[in-house]
Amino acid sequence: MVGHSVRAEREIAAAVERVWEVITDLDFATEVIPSILRIERLEGEGYEVGVRWRETRKMWGREETEEMWVEAADAPVSTTIRAESRGTEYVTVYTLEPRDGATLIVCDFSAETPSPGPAQRLGWVLFGKAGMKATQKGLEQDLEHIARAAEHVDEETGPDTDDAG
Repeated sequence: MVGHSVRAEREIAAAVERVWEVITDLDFATEVIPSILRIERLEGEGYEVGVRWRETRKMWGREETEEMWVEAADAPVSTTIRAESRGTEYVTVYTLEPRDGATLIVCDFSAETPSPGPAQRLGWVLFGKAGMKATQKGLEQDLEHIARAAEHVDEETGPDTDDAG
């Protein structure tokens, strides 16, 4: 088996429930993360185990489309998303941890090829580290965009306030 994994994390100045809402709203994903160009739902509604979609992203200067699905969802604590492409299995796990009114979001991403052919083995050796470094940078950018969306306050209505008092 050939594979690699990376981790990205970030503290977000928003409650865990708000961050969960942002990361699980597939229909709003293209508004949150600029590299996501299109989301096409294939199965299911909302966000729950079994929901499948086709996601098109701009990566490394070109468009890539992958079919993805929710493998696990424990709101608002963690979710696991899977994809398979050209013999490689991709797993992305988001974990949310409350931190004094904020949220620590951790994204663990792994790519494994259970039965690599000679060309895939060579590709991992030659490009694996660089590819995963670029992937980590992309994940960090995704977390930055998620933070912006979760921390956003609607300028027309302002922050939620309690007017009684």
